[in-house]
Amino acid sequence: MAAPHDGPWLDDAAGRLVRPYTVSDGRTRPTTQLDLLSQVMATGATPLGYLGPEHSAALGQCEAPTSVAEIAAHLKLPAVVTKVILSDLLDCGALTTKAPDFYHNPTDRSLLEAVLDGLRRQL
Repeated sequence: MAAPHDGPWLDDAAGRLVRPYTVSDGRTRPTTQLDLLSQVMATGATPLGYLGPEHSAALGQCEAPTSVAEIAAHLKLPAVVTKVILSDLLDCGALTTKAPDFYHNPTDRSLLEAVLDGLRRQL
């Protein structure tokens, strides 16, 4: 069932009424390299010019540092489309980004144990 805030973009029977590639004007490559775990946060700057409703929704999700994957899930959009939207917001100065901290050692034992513990709690 479509949530009330989804408005005309989602329909219970038909699903998403606007195809994801139209949200990004057909673009499939963001101008800024973003990882799914990259953190983005609003700068407080107002974007100049018109940005679509998805841009506004994404910006609203970024009051605190939030991962690209989390924003994509909230927007119900594919990650690549979300990256394009976020890169638009980065380009106009409305967002700032930070790469994930654990890139120094992606096989950090404490991180892997935390993931394993979380998975065990889910099962």
